[in-house]
Amino acid sequence: MGKAVGYIWGTLLVIAVWWTLAAAIGSPALPTPAATVPVLIAQCGAIMPEFLLSLERILVAMLIGTLIGAPLGLALGRSRRADLILGPALYILYPLPKIVLLPILFVLLGIGGEAKVTLIAIAVFFQMVVTMRDAARAIPETAVESMRSLGAGRLSTFAHLIVPASLPSLFTALRITTGTAVAILFIAESMAGSTGLGYFIMHSWSLLEYARMFAGIIAFAVMGVLIYEAFDVAERRFSTWRS
Repeated sequence: MGKAVGYIWGTLLVIAVWWTLAAAIGSPALPTPAATVPVLIAQCGAIMPEFLLSLERILVAMLIGTLIGAPLGLALGRSRRADLILGPALYILYPLPKIVLLPILFVLLGIGGEAKVTLIAIAVFFQMVVTMRDAARAIPETAVESMRSLGAGRLSTFAHLIVPASLPSLFTALRITTGTAVAILFIAESMAGSTGLGYFIMHSWSLLEYARMFAGIIAFAVMGVLIYEAFDVAERRFSTWRS
């Protein structure tokens, strides 16, 4: 109930700021909420397919990036040798803005959804590797030694100690990468192709249909909130299950 009230309050605050800026600027490029909401309702039929397509791209990409990056990060965090071999490459590639790879992916994979999913998956992969490596390193050696003193092998220790202890960091990384994934998808969809919310927004902008453009922006914001909240709910349920 408290979170619902928070969302309501946050929405009202955003609307108030938006309305104030629209009134102060007085430009058609920044329509008021009153002008945008009717367009959003009228355009639901056109927005929903693009919304679902963009949502699918983000979820698939985040799943791929997580399934590959999280185990690798845990392995690097627990293996000094593996970290010595792969760590330097990670330090070089992690700061690289992943969006610069988009033209290369367009050439290799075309301008369809494959390139966009791959780009987001790459960004999620690096975030997962770094976060999970640090999480694995933070596990006290005394806990590992206690498991092994009880006869647990490497795989058992990994499955019953390392992975469960690192899951809070996994959910934190998922929430952080949600915003990054949405941003990357918007850029990718707006640059090439004719599908997705990014294309819907930029196409509306090119037609000077600013209320329609803001309707697409609202849909993007709703998508980000839904994904973020889904990870939050999953973490709470996991924590309840563990306890």
